[in-house]
Amino acid sequence: MKKTKGSSFRFYATLFLYSLSFSLSRAFYLPGVAPRDFQKGDPLYVKVNKLSSTKTQLPYDYYYLNYCKPSKILNNAENLGEVLRGDRIENSVYTFQMLEDQPCKVGCRVKPDAESTKNFKEKIDDEYRANMILDNLPVAVLRQRRDGSQSTTYEHGFRVGFKGSYEGSKEEKYFIHNHLSFRVMYHRDQESDSARIVGFEVTPNSILHEYKEWDENNPQLTTCNKDTKNLIQSTTVPQEVEEGKEIVFTYDVSFKESEIKWASRWDTYLLMNDDQIHWFSIINSLMIVLFLSGMVAMIMMRTLYKDISNYNQLETQDEAQEETGWKLVHGDVFRPPVNSGLLCVYVGTGVQIFGMSLVTMMFALLGFLSPSNRGGLMTAMVLLWVFMGIFAGYSSSRLHKMFKGNKWKRMTLKTAFMFPGILFAIFFVLNALIWGEQSSGAIPFGTMIALFCLWFGISVPLVFVGSYLGYKKPAIEDPVKTNKIPRQVPEQPWYMKPVFSILIGGILPFGAVFIELFFILTSIWLNQFYYIFGFLFIVFLILIVTCAEITVVLCYFQLCSEDYNWWWRAYLTAGSSAFYLFLYSIFYFFTKLEITKLVSGMLYFGYMIIISYAFFVLTGTIGFYACFWFVRKIYSSVKID
Repeated sequence: MKKTKGSSFRFYATLFLYSLSFSLSRAFYLPGVAPRDFQKGDPLYVKVNKLSSTKTQLPYDYYYLNYCKPSKILNNAENLGEVLRGDRIENSVYTFQMLEDQPCKVGCRVKPDAESTKNFKEKIDDEYRANMILDNLPVAVLRQRRDGSQSTTYEHGFRVGFKGSYEGSKEEKYFIHNHLSFRVMYHRDQESDSARIVGFEVTPNSILHEYKEWDENNPQLTTCNKDTKNLIQSTTVPQEVEEGKEIVFTYDVSFKESEIKWASRWDTYLLMNDDQIHWFSIINSLMIVLFLSGMVAMIMMRTLYKDISNYNQLETQDEAQEETGWKLVHGDVFRPPVNSGLLCVYVGTGVQIFGMSLVTMMFALLGFLSPSNRGGLMTAMVLLWVFMGIFAGYSSSRLHKMFKGNKWKRMTLKTAFMFPGILFAIFFVLNALIWGEQSSGAIPFGTMIALFCLWFGISVPLVFVGSYLGYKKPAIEDPVKTNKIPRQVPEQPWYMKPVFSILIGGILPFGAVFIELFFILTSIWLNQFYYIFGFLFIVFLILIVTCAEITVVLCYFQLCSEDYNWWWRAYLTAGSSAFYLFLYSIFYFFTKLEITKLVSGMLYFGYMIIISYAFFVLTGTIGFYACFWFVRKIYSSVKID
């Protein structure tokens, strides 16, 4: 009877889980993650996104340049992450009919004035690319792989134009890509006869169009009409950008059936970086770090075990008077450090960043933050940061109470305002620089107000709630009593001096992440998609282990040399890896990027300071908590009179 009950329970539980997952998959999906089926003749609307350049890092609205504009420009619904990234998705004049090839079609005719011409030339100089979207797929240009293999790789968007000179002339001219040949790839569903879009390619060309007489309603060009077969010929003259010189924008569309299924349509976009994802080197670095971690853990366990058993045997002998090593400082090891309030603030903030990073990675691993969910990663990070305020308040208040601090309100305010305040100050200066360049990357005033509302309306109250809950708990008891008079710290050898040991401590955690860091910086600054969150999560776990172990080892050596000022040292030892991260970002700037503008350089280093500062707080907190646990553990393991 029991067996039947158990099996029926399992059956109903399984049924419930299946129905739950099915209803969730039906009821909840992210924008761009649910497939859309198209029938022949269905209208397809191309949307335009920002103009982007890896040379300047300053995005611009597509219509900043004098391109063909629809009668009414409509902004598509954007999330917070898209606005922060500088994305501006709008409608365009480019419309197709599903599965119906369109020969050469006129978009519009423009006559650029002095300012439009100057803007076009500037953007061609800075190698700007125009970005478009169809059915949530970004437009891409096919490119040849350097190794000569046949597999397809893509470049984001198409170049605004190029520079060149006419035959027999040395004078350099500016030419614009005014004809776009679109190719839409689709995968046909055999059962329903509907089709799904799985690719969106463009080949940009520059053509000086000719016409006899311009008819606004039905313009007819001699170089571009429904009978045009080979648009580009040896005699084709490119379209020059010159003030007052007419530019006619045209396009054509072709459809091609593809074997790629809808679920795999992003794969080609994610193969963009010339196989620079050296899986082997990432695994290799993880193995080295794991090996080091194992070595460190083994040494620590054996040495500590011997220490503790020796100290406990000494208690029964006369040698107890001649204590040496870490046991000697038991009366001072839990003495509150200088600036203990500031340490509480930084530890609380570190817990907040740790919580945000961990949950963001969990969401990313589950596929919620795929590249198709544009701006999702940034939105998730901002919102999670805000809601993790409760943990920041709780952890900082628990530590503050342990240090016997009594100004809990001031400490809570510092936790709520210090780190975000510094971030906002840097961010505000960078935003002013971007705004001065008229870039779409500048955060609009309304979004700034929304961010302030999230900070003051949700984050700050949550920090206070966490702080209140922390103070309601009884204080953490020290395993040993603290002496009233502090003991003098003996002169330390050069290798145990704070600066040297702190800088040495940061090398190993940085070594654990620097290969992954290359890919992250490439995705941020070279407009590529970052998607290997599985590896990132493994690297994050390795970082936690490495920070914890290196801090514990150095803390042990410090206590053995009778220096009990370990609180700040533990935080700074692991946190110093951020110093190496910033040094690496300088190296990356000069070796991988082609930034020439002063504003763009300031932007890069401003954002890298923010990233390094957050990394410092995160790694410092991991190191601090590891050391805190270790010190409490060893002093509670020895008998002390």
